Amino acid sequence: MPEMPEVETVRRGLNAQVKGCKITHVEIRYQNLITGDVEQFVEFVTGSTITNVDRRAKFLLIHLDNGYTIISHLRMEGRYRISADPAAIDKHSHAIFTLDNGQKMIYNDVRKFGRMQLWNTDDLDDNRSIAKLGPEPLSKGFTFDKLKPRIMRHRKDIKTVLLDQSVLSGLGNIYVDEVLWKVKIHPETSANHLSDKDIQNIIEASNQEMKAAIASGGSTVRSYIDATGHKGNMQNSLKVYGKEGTPCPRCGTEIEKIKVGGRGTHFCPKCQVIK
Repeated sequence: MPEMPEVETVRRGLNAQVKGCKITHVEIRYQNLITGDVEQFVEFVTGSTITNVDRRAKFLLIHLDNGYTIISHLRMEGRYRISADPAAIDKHSHAIFTLDNGQKMIYNDVRKFGRMQLWNTDDLDDNRSIAKLGPEPLSKGFTFDKLKPRIMRHRKDIKTVLLDQSVLSGLGNIYVDEVLWKVKIHPETSANHLSDKDIQNIIEASNQEMKAAIASGGSTVRSYIDATGHKGNMQNSLKVYGKEGTPCPRCGTEIEKIKVGGRGTHFCPKCQVIK
């Protein structure tokens, strides 16, 4: 699933290509893509101009000049492509936005898990999906005072807690594994056993990891590409995710893979010991 750095990379690519463009026609080929009334979605979006493409955690926010915003969640394999080539549209193209510059903004999704929803821009904080999101890395709200009580109230393992978007948002499976390796915390450590120093280290490592991942255009470990059709490069810098059976870059111990909360989890058994 695209995580915060990947969605941010998509956001930047879309902004560079479609900001200021008028949407002259909308075709929804997979009705379940739209949360809410499909006909109303098409009616309200057609004729509007894209004023900006923003992001909140893993949600893309495509702001329109008519006071509405398209909330887009890519889920597992959703992707956007901007092209004037008819060949760019295939059987996995589920939403096609024709733009006044002759290009089309094409939403593709092999798994059909992605969703779009039209929402009043002024009331975005009232949207159920947006409202429940916790603070995200690199934001002003991503502070020790905000995050300590959110983390410490849980007795669950820290891996599961960090993946909970209502605790903190933006981190997914790849980057949680990387952050926990950096701070030397075992993924099965109970969240309420962490020290203040542990929490501060998680905050700092999360910010560092997100900054590096965004600079690298995200991680392509399966099918992710950005809005310009390019893969990310962060996968070349990952230390533990997908590295089971290889030496830990820090101590040389073999990286292990286990299941935590149903998610494949990578860690170093020597560097990361359960507290």
